[in-house]
Amino acid sequence: MTNEMKTVTQDTFGSPEVLRIATVARPEPGPTEVLVRVRAAGINPVDVKTSKGEGLAWFYGEPPYTLGWDVSGTVEAVGFGVTILKPGDEVLGMPSFPRLAGGFAEYVTAPSRHFVRKPAGLSHAEAAGLPLAGLTAWQIIVDTAGVTAGQRVLVHAAAGGVGHLAVQIAKARGAFVIGTASAGKHEFLRGLGVDQVVDYTVAPFEQQVGEVDVVVDNIGDPEHQLRSLAVLREGGLLVAVPGGVDPKAAEQAAATGRRITDVLVEPDQIGLLGLLELIEAGRLRVEVAAELPFEQVAEAFRLVGGNRTQGKVVLTLR
Repeated sequence: MTNEMKTVTQDTFGSPEVLRIATVARPEPGPTEVLVRVRAAGINPVDVKTSKGEGLAWFYGEPPYTLGWDVSGTVEAVGFGVTILKPGDEVLGMPSFPRLAGGFAEYVTAPSRHFVRKPAGLSHAEAAGLPLAGLTAWQIIVDTAGVTAGQRVLVHAAAGGVGHLAVQIAKARGAFVIGTASAGKHEFLRGLGVDQVVDYTVAPFEQQVGEVDVVVDNIGDPEHQLRSLAVLREGGLLVAVPGGVDPKAAEQAAATGRRITDVLVEPDQIGLLGLLELIEAGRLRVEVAAELPFEQVAEAFRLVGGNRTQGKVVLTLR
């Protein structure tokens, strides 16, 4: 095993062109950590936004640094005290988020309990597309909203990374699921089990949707939050995924007896195991929109930044 590795880094904020491949020292696992050889790494909107100086850039400060949290690969070495994984295990996980994990690299180290074993039937590309978006969806639908059978759940941008997983988790819990998307993605959403697909380009979604119990807002626009509150029943919950809760929306929710909250995903072994249980039961699948080689990271960032992908974009490493 080499003492060096390739990694994606950037020296300044900017468009995808600022990303470059660098050679750095391979990390060593500390106590309770594992060293994972990365086979595939998923790209999320938070990566693209942060690389431009938005997203979580306020938390990290100025570059240089390596982004990336969605990881699938093979355990190469374990640190002192690790008992649940061993070298040779194929794993997937979302290490350390929101702290820097450096997942866009040939190797990554992180706490062993930020990973779970990858099912044999799940490709590395599919596995790398699951953790961050899947855990976001799980922590919204299961932990935050506590969706139960018979509830009506509206998911905006339902064909996107978080959206296409959120609709499946909500369906698995017995909800009636409504998803907004452009017409070209409706067939895909019906195939995921969405009960009502809404084309927001034809008419405002609030004119097409009845009262709902939960809204998963993957848009991140303040006006969109206000419009979403209009279809929420009294006591219902709106979860604002990107950007957090707008103050005007918070005021409107409080004045009308609705609830609204932001959310930021956390490493969650229980959630990962729950997602894998649904996958192995045939009730959840990860849509991979594109697989690009590690060297085409800039193009992969452009795809994700376009906000038009159906599912996830993944980098693959030899």
